[in-house]
Amino acid sequence: MGNRNKPLILVVDDEAHILHVVSLKLRNAGYEVITAEDGEEGLDSALENLPDLVITDFQMPFLTGLELCMKLKENPLTRATPALMLTARGFGLADEHLDKTNITGVISKPFSPREILAKVQELIGGQVVSEAPSQP
Repeated sequence: MGNRNKPLILVVDDEAHILHVVSLKLRNAGYEVITAEDGEEGLDSALENLPDLVITDFQMPFLTGLELCMKLKENPLTRATPALMLTARGFGLADEHLDKTNITGVISKPFSPREILAKVQELIGGQVVSEAPSQP
């Protein structure tokens, strides 16, 4: 967390258009966003940047989103970092998988960026800069 004034979100997906759409929506809402294109890169980035939240696709090269989330939970630096999983429609995660991770929400594709934003605000609060009222 450090001395950031905006929550930092790591978005991990091997589809560039999803990275773009999700990142844009979150940045416009006042979050800082970093991205990675596969599970391995996502893990490295999470350990280096210690984000407040990880949003990851399930099906990716090198490490799946599930493997990524398990590794995050195993590491003391990221053990408490919540994760949001993007999955193909109709794909569920077994409870035993959820127990080994910090996955706090699952969103099926296709999703709307607004749906992701609402879930993010629910998970890490809405310290949202652009949509906050201007008076103290």
